[in-house]
Amino acid sequence: MPGSFIDFGNFLKQQRELRGLSRDDVARQTRIPPTLVAALEDGQNDRFPELVFVVNHLRAYAQVLGLSPDEVLNRFHEIPGTLAPTEQSPVALEAARRKSAWKVLVLLAVLVLAAGAALWWWTELSRVRPRGELPSSHSQQASGSVEPQFGVALVLVVVTPVGSAIAAL
Repeated sequence: MPGSFIDFGNFLKQQRELRGLSRDDVARQTRIPPTLVAALEDGQNDRFPELVFVVNHLRAYAQVLGLSPDEVLNRFHEIPGTLAPTEQSPVALEAARRKSAWKVLVLLAVLVLAAGAALWWWTELSRVRPRGELPSSHSQQASGSVEPQFGVALVLVVVTPVGSAIAAL
């Protein structure tokens, strides 16, 4: 496992030589400048361009040698300081994903409990007051008026965000 740029460069050089390719062959096939191929193999990180270009050059280098680009990049990222500040390790990304998944599940559980409590309250209210019976404050209104369906509106309000949250997973 490479622990430095020199070790990583030796790995690249060894893989290239095993396949019988010269530095010029690799430079020609990858369109990487020959001086940069030499810098990569010699571990001269002070001659590297920006990290995004180095990563793309390493992908091309690996493909020419018939290596897995991901394996080569994983070896490169084992060198301290080669991960860009915005990049995170796969372990950290997975931990963050799981943490956000738990937040979504807790939110869904709270919404389901709130919907259940509202539904229970609504059924208790309708059990105490029969459906056809109007409250005393509305007794002067026409007896043909229809009560608003609170339960249907509640279900629509709760189900829409829940469906959106589930679809986002």
